[in-house]
Amino acid sequence: MTVPIATEARRVAVDDVEIHCEITGSGPDLFLVAGLGGRGLFWANQVQALARHFRVITHDHRGCGLSSPGKAVHGAEHMADDLLALMDALGVARGHFIGHSTGGAICQHVALKAPQRVDRLVLSCSWAGPDEYFVQLFRARREILINCGPAAYFTMGTYLAMPSSHLQPQMKSSRGFIEERMAAYPGLEVELSRLAAVTAHDLRSAVGRITAPTLCIGAVDDQLTPPGFTQELAALIPGAELHLLPRGGHFCPIVSTDAYNARILAFLGGTS
Repeated sequence: MTVPIATEARRVAVDDVEIHCEITGSGPDLFLVAGLGGRGLFWANQVQALARHFRVITHDHRGCGLSSPGKAVHGAEHMADDLLALMDALGVARGHFIGHSTGGAICQHVALKAPQRVDRLVLSCSWAGPDEYFVQLFRARREILINCGPAAYFTMGTYLAMPSSHLQPQMKSSRGFIEERMAAYPGLEVELSRLAAVTAHDLRSAVGRITAPTLCIGAVDDQLTPPGFTQELAALIPGAELHLLPRGGHFCPIVSTDAYNARILAFLGGTS
């Protein structure tokens, strides 16, 4: 039986908030940046595997999880500034970054604003800019949140994010399914600000200036950020590698954990 690597939790003052972060393992620094949900817990299936090769750092975005509540965001660049300030507070000059979905948008900003601080970059199920499909999808999600409430919003988002073959066996009770997601709800103002950050993100004209070695990874059955977005990122970023998993949906780090982790480790230089 593999003994889990201990995790140290910290609460770090960053700008006008306190950011909850967790540090696991030792070695080169590796930041795992979550998506729209904004909680480091998203990476539960990655932390231990990656911490055998790296010092893994996860954090809850402002307004999310165990970080200061009630804090709206002003775009992906705002969250990138929080991440850079977190690096400063932790005394980390440079590291690897894996950003999933909105986390990938955040990491694009980091790689452009502070290229000297990025060793290797993984953009996971992310996008360079929206198209009509994306705009309409997130407009509908926003309307569901406002008009139907957070329970319907989270239910629909979860159905979109995971293949039914994975999700159906996980849903043992509708009450537990909803309660777990509602417990993470940051409030209407914060969630709307995060949705606005998603729909406003467009760095198509800028990502070609990213200089860090980059892996763009996604899944062919992703309904939230379809594989064309991952392919576009790989085409726009000089020298970027492209890898599409055959299954996993938008939450492929959770659904196809072994294949996802193996490809990440191969790219970052750990043992696959």
